[in-house]
Amino acid sequence: MRTPTWVLGYHGCDKSIGEAVLAGTQELNLSRNSYDWLGHGVYFWEYDANRAYAWAQNSPKIQNPFVVGAIIDLGNCLDLLESESIDLVQDAYKSFCKMLGKNAIKPKNEGGPDLLNRELDCHVINHLHALMEGMPVEEQFDSVRAAFWEGKRIYSTSGFKKKTHIQICVRSEAQIIGYFRVKSVLSEI
Repeated sequence: MRTPTWVLGYHGCDKSIGEAVLAGTQELNLSRNSYDWLGHGVYFWEYDANRAYAWAQNSPKIQNPFVVGAIIDLGNCLDLLESESIDLVQDAYKSFCKMLGKNAIKPKNEGGPDLLNRELDCHVINHLHALMEGMPVEEQFDSVRAAFWEGKRIYSTSGFKKKTHIQICVRSEAQIIGYFRVKSVLSEI
């Protein structure tokens, strides 16, 4: 849905990539993993540089953890904090299942209570984007945004979890207005 605002996003990466992005000699790579939570695109933690840094610290592919800040125009956003977007994803799931057929093995969301490997969600959201490819460009989604309740409860009966966050998946580099250097982040989350 068309959003009237810009948001700040934070991307965890290796320092060599972050410095190249800040210097304007490289763009962030689109993630195309089969388990991407919000489909394919560039991922950002909304308003949370510390989570981006913690993610980079825990990634086995990153030698020197770093965070790049970005000003993001969400544009036409599939915002999974809105009921209309949730309905679209639910309909896309039905369409995806129909496309696969009754006897096909569907991808699964797996990986413990937080479902860290979200192959089904990734396929469904990418399927929704594919369904919209024939529509006018202004109706296609520029970004995807969702909240995730992740991690352990912060106390025994809490509805809050330690790693709760809002994730943004930007589908087009054109939605990134600009990058900025993050002054400091916490070393541990």
